[in-house]
Amino acid sequence: MKLRTRALSSAIIAVLASHAYAAEDAPADDPAASKDKTQLLGEIQVTATKRETPLQKTAVAISAIDGGTLDKERVVNVVDITKLVPGLAATTQGDHGVVTLTMRGIGNDSAKTEYADPEVALFVDGVYAPRAEAAASLLLDLDSIEVLRGPQGTLWGRNSTVGAVNFQTAKPDLGKTYGYGQMEVGDYGHVGLRAAINVPLSDTFAFRVALGQEQHDGYVDYQSPNGQLPSVDSQRAAYLASGGLPENFRAIDPNIYVTSGDKYSSQDQSGVRVSTLWTPTATLSWNLSLEYFRDRGTPLANLMQHPRDGQDFWSILADTPAKLERDAYALRSRVDWDISEAMSLSYIAGFSKFDGSSDFDQDGGVQVPTSFATGSTFQDDRTNYERFRSNSHELDLKSSGDNTVDWILGLYYASEDNSIRFDIPIFNGTPQGTVAWQGSFIQPKETVESTAGFAQATWHINDRLRLTGGARYTHDEKENRGGRGWGWAYDANVPQIPIAPGTIPGPGTGFGLGVGGINDGKYDANKTTWLLRLEGDLSDTTFVYGSVSTGYKSGGLQDGGVPYKGETLTNYEVGVKMTFLDHRLTWNNALYYEDFKDFQLSAPITFIDGSRGLGFSNVAGSTKVVGFESEIAAQLGEADRLNLVLSLLPKKELGTLRYAGSNDYGGLPPCAPESGIGNCLDVSGNELAHAPDASLTLIYEHVFTFANGSTLAPRFSGHAETSSWLSPFNLGEGDKQKAYFRGDFSMRYTPADARWWAGLYVSNFTDEKVRTNAGRTALGNGQFIYTSQYLPPRTIGVNFGFDF
Repeated sequence: MKLRTRALSSAIIAVLASHAYAAEDAPADDPAASKDKTQLLGEIQVTATKRETPLQKTAVAISAIDGGTLDKERVVNVVDITKLVPGLAATTQGDHGVVTLTMRGIGNDSAKTEYADPEVALFVDGVYAPRAEAAASLLLDLDSIEVLRGPQGTLWGRNSTVGAVNFQTAKPDLGKTYGYGQMEVGDYGHVGLRAAINVPLSDTFAFRVALGQEQHDGYVDYQSPNGQLPSVDSQRAAYLASGGLPENFRAIDPNIYVTSGDKYSSQDQSGVRVSTLWTPTATLSWNLSLEYFRDRGTPLANLMQHPRDGQDFWSILADTPAKLERDAYALRSRVDWDISEAMSLSYIAGFSKFDGSSDFDQDGGVQVPTSFATGSTFQDDRTNYERFRSNSHELDLKSSGDNTVDWILGLYYASEDNSIRFDIPIFNGTPQGTVAWQGSFIQPKETVESTAGFAQATWHINDRLRLTGGARYTHDEKENRGGRGWGWAYDANVPQIPIAPGTIPGPGTGFGLGVGGINDGKYDANKTTWLLRLEGDLSDTTFVYGSVSTGYKSGGLQDGGVPYKGETLTNYEVGVKMTFLDHRLTWNNALYYEDFKDFQLSAPITFIDGSRGLGFSNVAGSTKVVGFESEIAAQLGEADRLNLVLSLLPKKELGTLRYAGSNDYGGLPPCAPESGIGNCLDVSGNELAHAPDASLTLIYEHVFTFANGSTLAPRFSGHAETSSWLSPFNLGEGDKQKAYFRGDFSMRYTPADARWWAGLYVSNFTDEKVRTNAGRTALGNGQFIYTSQYLPPRTIGVNFGFDF
């Protein structure tokens, strides 16, 4: 097991040691000791409407996941919550190490660049996270996660086209000093550490410190080139047969292959958050938090769906070492002021800084070279640097208390200042070979500004019937200043070596690169989104609603400075929420119809002149989705807990897009000249990606209570899906995730005083290989090799925690 000594680990141990005995006499009902107790289901509160309301009386399709569930389900990152939410899926892209979300069949696999936007917006304590790599990577000390499904444009703003995810961090408490610590150890060298402490310094001021570290070795082994490379005589013959000159021949150097060091698909993430609460008066409170996130793991690997004979599935013939470095800071502030009994004001602000770099073996070693310059392709996708700076400000004025009309008014402003350099050397055979193409995409300054105003009001027609209307006006500006795409100019007089991170492209520099794209440009657009909803109480236990709402995601500039249009969504939805058995059983359902206009698809493409870039296409006509969601949560007596999560997507059909291209899918046919793309397919009417016809999650826990008051709680969690496409190309079995079942099991022992617990877990006990994306390499003659990235294999471990 590979352990890395960390200052963070020492800090966790020091914090726990200094406070382990401070709360020995704390009563059993303190916040730490009782955090595992389950709230009655019908009494869960949510903040989906920017005010606290009961989940069962909130007219939004929303999944509320409390801290106890997050703990027991071992939720570490955003991927771990997908099975808990109907219609939510996570996709991965290795070259940037970014997770993107798909909800209700809609998502954007390539929303990973300088200002490409997602359809599912992520928020932390109500602050929008435009570059979500840090916010979604290590979920630390959370009170709850609220997942709002359907357009949330009126109250939640930009890019919440099909939904929003709000992570609610644990806030400081003025009551007493308490905290917790957790440790987890498992296979693949897994070590996880979590701790938090809450300290009130006075009746008006408290602070909370939370620390976390998660690490495991990579799941993907490096293959040895020994026994795979052809003999020198065979290499020479292959090289000469390709037209190579005898005097230029060289034998393949086996040292170009990576056989040691950090493996692909590893984790090494740390985080710390310091939060404060100040309540100078009974009507004024200020929550402030500063968070740091550090990532030194590695990207997920592109694995061959069907490995070569004699090779393990979880392995790669790599010629590019895995690298991922990220550092992120976030400052979040919320001030709440009760102006009077009838009115309150909130100011929510956020500032973030993100820096990163990465190196990724894009070719995945799917072909063994026949010579140093033939038989395979070397491709290194390298982010030399990425620097994102953002800030946002929101001012909400809303009614308080009981009113005939509840209302909220808001103003919003957000800005980003981003830069990135992304290099792609592509060589024939090996990096010792000849250039197939290589380029450098340098964007020194890309800015985003978004300004909005919104209003929403709910009229209580009578005690049981309410009508809500709302609207939001948004103005978006995006600008690229000085962005250039440098591409190989095929100059035979220039040494053919892979572009190095220190290479500065430019005319006359001798690197063989010319300007392939001038990306300067500006995008400027306005949009109004709106909501109309009728809701009512059929009885004290049955709540129904019907709504029509719109969502919007802004357009922007693709490589070459060419603008693409914003996309819009109209969502029609009816829902019913029912509560039974004295608030111990809830059953919530939603039926919806989505109508998209100008839906955006993006992918890396080759233009007709041979230059490359990231291209965006707007799907013409209507992209339509019809779906049904159902959630059942039950407390069956004192010992049993049951959750069912169901999603059905009988219809998820793209509109019209004749020219869809992607360099991740080799062998697409030549495209019509008017398309401007070298290779493409007509995907009109195809099914959307990551949208299975049906998915079901079942979670069951039984608590055995012994005579001495201690408990043993086994917990089963299973997720099943029908097959789904991995791209809009719908290219066959290699471009599909087959139907599967993936199961988790855990067991936890807690003594009578509930001061500590110990457990064990098996994640993915079925050892299912679940693909999250796909790509292919063309071999000619209609033959292809498909690669994918995968969810983790089966893992096992033990864990321990205590409260104080």
